[in-house]
Amino acid sequence: MTDSGNSDLGNFEQFAGDDEGPRDGDEPAGDGDDTERDGHDGGGGRDTPSTADGGVTEADDDQFGEYDGVEPTGGQSADAVGSVVVSGGLRVTEDGEDTTLRAFVEAGNRESVRLGRYLIVPYPDDEELFARITGLEYAQEFQTDDATQLTTRRRLTDGDAFDERDYKFLAELEPGAVLFPEDGGLSRRMVDRVPKPGATVREATDADQIKTGLDIPTEGVFLGHLSVGGEKVKTATRPPTVDYRLDDADEAGDPLVFRHTLVAGGTGSGKTHAAKNVLRQYVGRRYEMDDGRDAQTAVVVFDPQDEYAQLHDDNPAVGDDWARRLDREDIAYGGHDDTLALVPQEAGVSYSGDAHRAEQVPFTIPFSVVDEYDMPWLIAGASLNDNQYGALRHLLDRFFRNYDDGTYEEFLRFLDDPALREELDERGRVHEATFDAVTRRVRSVPRGIFDQDARPITELDTELVRPGGVTVVPTYHLSTSRAKETFVLAVATLLVDDKLSNDPGSDRIAETPLVLGMDEAHNFLTDAETVQARKVIQTFTEAAKQGRKERLGLFLVTQDPQDIADSVFKQVNTRLVLNLGDEDAIDSVNVPPSLASKVPYMETGQMVVYSPDNSEPVELTGLPVCVVRHGD
Repeated sequence: MTDSGNSDLGNFEQFAGDDEGPRDGDEPAGDGDDTERDGHDGGGGRDTPSTADGGVTEADDDQFGEYDGVEPTGGQSADAVGSVVVSGGLRVTEDGEDTTLRAFVEAGNRESVRLGRYLIVPYPDDEELFARITGLEYAQEFQTDDATQLTTRRRLTDGDAFDERDYKFLAELEPGAVLFPEDGGLSRRMVDRVPKPGATVREATDADQIKTGLDIPTEGVFLGHLSVGGEKVKTATRPPTVDYRLDDADEAGDPLVFRHTLVAGGTGSGKTHAAKNVLRQYVGRRYEMDDGRDAQTAVVVFDPQDEYAQLHDDNPAVGDDWARRLDREDIAYGGHDDTLALVPQEAGVSYSGDAHRAEQVPFTIPFSVVDEYDMPWLIAGASLNDNQYGALRHLLDRFFRNYDDGTYEEFLRFLDDPALREELDERGRVHEATFDAVTRRVRSVPRGIFDQDARPITELDTELVRPGGVTVVPTYHLSTSRAKETFVLAVATLLVDDKLSNDPGSDRIAETPLVLGMDEAHNFLTDAETVQARKVIQTFTEAAKQGRKERLGLFLVTQDPQDIADSVFKQVNTRLVLNLGDEDAIDSVNVPPSLASKVPYMETGQMVVYSPDNSEPVELTGLPVCVVRHGD
């Protein structure tokens, strides 16, 4: 470090005071362990000490933070970090680009100060500046360099000992908001004033200050606990953690669940664990409909791994101690009795359902939904061009004019009629080559999907959507990815169509607030150049746009967010991003760079939450225990 780089720090001592502060080995002024780790270990794919049933080990329980017996941080002497300095500039600006705000960190606190920590800087009146540490640096204390005879001799004598007195330790601060008292509470506004030189800088240890500074709602759907660098922020209150809530009130506008949620994370990141914990919070919530009714929400989840039906079952790891903690923070937990597994029927395939105790109801897709819900792409097979897709629509229209409830097998026989092929070609409606191409693609649909020996999904609307109920559609048992895709898109499109239609086929679906969960969403909502892919994306883009009005919320879970169609992705307001190792995936979730850089290093259960209409972007640590059964 050279002298020229420190000329602006020469007057620093006047703000730090005459006292050099504690030297090395003295008792620090602050508590060095002022946050607690959540008990998750390893990033995506690394081992975690959670038990097989989704619970936690005894070590996890200790690390999560006991609510009883914890001495919360607090008091001016305990949370003071240092003081505002002016030698390098002291400036706040509207755009923030030229803002210069730094604090001298007192020697006893230097080991505990970390990037991302939240700080409070008081103004001379009753207002305070809420800020975040964005940079840390050592600077020369004296106008000298490291190679002077005096410095070298002392270090040789002391065995290369590092002396804090030789350097200043500076924290660069990013102003977040000005906090001020209002109507007996605390409010925030944009930063419009500069703190005074020498003002005491202390760690934010008041939950109200932190929530107000970050604009976090005090009530709503629980997502996790505020953290910095994987360690939960502790406060001077009980419980000592800061809970993060997603706004769920009609009074503040449309509840954010109906502006859609994305949970993104790689294998081993804990995304299914996190998704189940969040979905459990929505069970039983009530929302106001357009007609003024106050209705309970229904949850429908497409489940590729047979995990979400476990929402029916209690987690044995949630014992009395955990129950008290969760009750204290108003976090819903425990299995939900009104959970139903609506099981797709495919010929020659069985479903064991031994991973849960939810009731099972088999269903089939009647071929008539292709006509009734305008889904010709459901039987398109491989990709069709525009001309072939038009021919398929014409053939289906003609078929259903003669077979009102026609089956898939009847349609195949219909296409086998050589007279039909010749007639359409002669009349110029469908060329023979186009007819043959369409027939080949229709026949490529897996046999045994349509019209099986079970109740049709069109007659199960009251089972599919139940106010206050959870319906899970498992697909892991189906034989092929094409079979899974057909079932998921058929049922999902039926739900979306009835929610958006002015003349719905089911009043139950239309009149019930609905959270539609889709795991491995990248498999179904991917952008592509085929006609059928465009039709699917068009349907779900419209659903996403009208969701807030129709009380339809998409809840998408994926490990490949970059593969979700951009038109759908743009409508997602809340993004929960767990560990992702792929650079394209991280770029696609579009979180602020300061948080995006942390994503590859997230341990299991850690997440970044970016919800612009709810709060500032923050880092959270999810519950280490699943509130319902999870795992074998």
